[in-house]
Amino acid sequence: MQSTVRLPDHIRTLLLDLDGTLLDLAFDTHFWLEVVPAYFGAKRGMTGEQALREEIGPRLRAAEGTLNWYSLDYWSQALELDLSAIKSEHDERIAWLPGAQGFLGRQRAAGRRLVLATNSHPETLRIKDQKADIRPHLDAMYSSHQFDSPKEHAEFWLRLRAVEPFDPAHTAFIDDNPRVLHAARAAGIGCVIAVTYPDSSRPPREPPEGFLHVAAVAAID
Repeated sequence: MQSTVRLPDHIRTLLLDLDGTLLDLAFDTHFWLEVVPAYFGAKRGMTGEQALREEIGPRLRAAEGTLNWYSLDYWSQALELDLSAIKSEHDERIAWLPGAQGFLGRQRAAGRRLVLATNSHPETLRIKDQKADIRPHLDAMYSSHQFDSPKEHAEFWLRLRAVEPFDPAHTAFIDDNPRVLHAARAAGIGCVIAVTYPDSSRPPREPPEGFLHVAAVAAID
């Protein structure tokens, strides 16, 4: 099992996922699988479990891999809930993954440019930044919603590079989503690293085949 990864000296830019890479995915798991179903069910005379099984779960699966899957606006309208307000009220689990801030500090001290490349909706990013103070640790922050394309699609990488002119051969990308990792590799990113323990509320994942991997970014030098 790969336990640590040393970034090559020629890496000058780090493109970083947010949820499951820098922040604990446990918040999102709890929010979407427990909090939202409970609110949705309460409005319709259903239990949270029933709402998740019969309504929310199937809709989430149908939208997976699309920009809508990540859109707070889309789900607020589809579920008829003020998800921004609900998310702000239930922000206690928004937290850094262990060692993530130290990792960013080491990479900044090494002179690398630190760029957030997230599928998080801008409103979700605002709420998480307000809670966890993300922005001071990074040189730039981009949401896929700015580019009208999720990270799973080639268009995202073309549009990101138009505003953040990184050299793919001197760039590393870190994420916990296998589909996104494959898209980054297809976009020519020279070093792509998978995170296998993105969610403290669930067991670690099996490493995706063919990728460098670490349990957490704290294990990257």
